Amino acid sequence: MNNLIYLDNAATTKPCAEAVAAAADAMTEHFGNPSSLHRAGLDAQLIVDGARRAIADALGVDRETIYFTSGATESNNLALRGISAAYGKRRGRIVISAVEHASIEETASALEEKGFEVARVSPRSDGRFYPEDFVNACDDKTCLLSIMRVNNENGYILPVPEVFKAVKKKFPDIITHCDCVQAFMKLKVGAKSLGADIISLSGHKIHGVKGVGAVYIKKGVRVVPIMTGGKQEKTVRSGTESVPAIAAFGAAVKKYAPTISERYDRVSALKSYLLGKISAIEGIEINSADDASPYVINISAAGKRSEIMLHYLEGREIYVSSGSACSKGAQSGVPAQFGITGKRADSALRISMSSDTTEEELDSFAEALRDGINEIRG
Repeated sequence: MNNLIYLDNAATTKPCAEAVAAAADAMTEHFGNPSSLHRAGLDAQLIVDGARRAIADALGVDRETIYFTSGATESNNLALRGISAAYGKRRGRIVISAVEHASIEETASALEEKGFEVARVSPRSDGRFYPEDFVNACDDKTCLLSIMRVNNENGYILPVPEVFKAVKKKFPDIITHCDCVQAFMKLKVGAKSLGADIISLSGHKIHGVKGVGAVYIKKGVRVVPIMTGGKQEKTVRSGTESVPAIAAFGAAVKKYAPTISERYDRVSALKSYLLGKISAIEGIEINSADDASPYVINISAAGKRSEIMLHYLEGREIYVSSGSACSKGAQSGVPAQFGITGKRADSALRISMSSDTTEEELDSFAEALRDGINEIRG
């Protein structure tokens, strides 16, 4: 796979060399259980603590507020289920955006079946979210407000700081949660600047490895654990920590945290370059806003079905997505929320870049996209 052109970084990223080295070291040299009281256990615990500190520093929080999980899906479940269990007895309403990741939407639906009231806020006809719409959806019975920072399908940057500030001003007791999976290490993300009480993160989206995530929980916020057993992670998340995965997570954060602005500018230039290339192709429609995250671009390809175009590109060793990888190819309801329906939705492709993407790779993609539109029937 050395010649592949990988443009599906919103699904997962290639682990960086530093992450691979850190994971290998934790597996071969420091393989003790962090809960063990001997030296091997202490060495493993020090690795976990180092990664925790790196993530905390990146968010501008105390390291005691960072807890490791198996991934962002678990972090999101912990936020919704844990907060609803802690505060939902007297306040049984939850508010989310209508474009959340499946791990939020489906968890909210599960809580709805248990008797919680869930309000889903949609963008307005102009395709944008407004803080007052979230304020209006909240009330004195609301325990939790959950909004993602960057949409994983089209890169839309939701106005989380403005929303949380407006909601907290009127309803200070509401717990605010932000899924920052597609924003962390790509945009500047700080717990204070977001106004978030809880933040979900993922390791494999930032050039770490799969199987590890983290959740920031503000001091004083109560969360009922969804996994019980041992006393790991201060009982918030029981289970032996995956030290290799955590080590890789921390190594990736240490590598990429200092260059967020530079990499954002680099990928913004790549986005402009790509849009310039494909705008000349007949039938291409751009589904991402100009001010969306440059890391994720959503387009529609002349009514050619996404799955067919995806496999055509794969035949040219170019890898993109037809939407969220977590949907396993099933079409989500997110495009319709932004007014993308019918054949335009059926032909949607997601191109997601990293700062390692090159102009030459985008040239090859644009050429293959043009060929696919000409060669694929119907």
